[in-house]
Amino acid sequence: MSRVVSLLRFVWEFVVGDDWRIAAGVAVGLGLTAGIAHSPVAAWWVLPAAILLLLGLSVWRAARRRA
Repeated sequence: MSRVVSLLRFVWEFVVGDDWRIAAGVAVGLGLTAGIAHSPVAAWWVLPAAILLLLGLSVWRAARRRA
């Protein structure tokens, strides 16, 4: 059982890392991309826009913590 727990802890640390909000934002971005892909609208732009937004929020939050 400890190997399973160790694997799950590794996967959690690898996917979530330091900020669970970024991981949740990426999951939401992937879900939006999948949802829009089933419509007539092009979906290629959703994930890059989500990543830029998440990166900006992450840097802003880190800078605010430091100040």
